[in-house]
Amino acid sequence: MAEHASLEPHSNDMGAHRSAYHGFIKGSVALALISAFVLVALVSFRFGQSLNVVAGFLGLLLGAIAVIIDFRMGSRWFLSAGLLVLFGLITAVNVS
Repeated sequence: MAEHASLEPHSNDMGAHRSAYHGFIKGSVALALISAFVLVALVSFRFGQSLNVVAGFLGLLLGAIAVIIDFRMGSRWFLSAGLLVLFGLITAVNVS
């Protein structure tokens, strides 16, 4: 059998657990926003009437930059969400 050096429970480092949890949530939100930008860009590529490729790539590039800025700043994702709504509206107008 394996011998343990001490039978005491391991120290509960809640700070490290919370930090890991917040990092996971932050990364999940960033991944979801990037996925939404890709989805809107794909709609723009396929169904856009004019300048669909330019609008799609520009939306992807600006969206990625906004997500990186929000990720680094630790903000509440207002820049990324606002840009996603704007990109979606521009794509919707271009599609119709």
